[in-house]
Amino acid sequence: MHPTIEKLIAAGPIISDGAWGTQLQARGLAIGDFPDAWNLSHPERVAEVARAYVDAGSRVILTNTFGANRIRLAENSLADRVVEINRRGVEISRQAADGKAAVFASIGPTGKLLMNGEVSAEEMLAAFAEQARAMAEGGADALVVETMSDLEEAKLAVAAARATGLPVVACMVFDSGKNLDRTMMGTTPEQAAQELTAAGADVIGANCGQGIGGFLPLCQRLRAATDRPIWMKPNAGLPQLVEGRAVYVGTPEDFAGHIPALLKAGANFVGGCCGTSPQFISAVCHRLAV
Repeated sequence: MHPTIEKLIAAGPIISDGAWGTQLQARGLAIGDFPDAWNLSHPERVAEVARAYVDAGSRVILTNTFGANRIRLAENSLADRVVEINRRGVEISRQAADGKAAVFASIGPTGKLLMNGEVSAEEMLAAFAEQARAMAEGGADALVVETMSDLEEAKLAVAAARATGLPVVACMVFDSGKNLDRTMMGTTPEQAAQELTAAGADVIGANCGQGIGGFLPLCQRLRAATDRPIWMKPNAGLPQLVEGRAVYVGTPEDFAGHIPALLKAGANFVGGCCGTSPQFISAVCHRLAV
């Protein structure tokens, strides 16, 4: 196990952070605007989000870099600012953490499909490698490959992240199939855990896709299929459409009530994805009395 991960786990369950996008929207980010660009234009508001999670009790916080790979940035006329956006994203979270939390930099999907030939594996690997290097230069403690639906894309991102020498978390989205236990591409938790472990990920997990109620069987199946630590970041229940916005109806208390079962099932890192907030993290900390 990577020493950074080992040290964190030795102190008990690690509470990570919650959603970023909705927190940035609450601070003025318009729907349709590219969040990662705020690292340059509104760094103080990005820092507010990071600081709110640290204050709520997060021992690991992420970065505002989910879409900051060259392929996604090119669609927003920002391809020439890859390094700047990623380095700044890590620096903002590091300053906000102020030594109280580790910073795991976020790497999301490119939005292009390998199987359709929209992008080549070589182009994808190069984009992830450029992003990962910039994050490492910015001072990230680890890298989180998250919200992946395509296992091949996830493995390319893991390879790029591993090349930095930092620990790597790899997470898939299980939101498809009759039992919501497959990725959009049909990958099972067992396949994901085995292949991502073989690819060299230091931590394996799931994020997004569904509410926390569906994460217990996912956690159990991932735990049974790998010896790596497990990372769980569920949504705040299922969203309802209210005036064109996705509104999550799950409460912090209900969310926190599911956490002990996830830990018992083998989760080492627990936090929230879409619809969660610093209040959810506070509720989890209170529930676990940490």
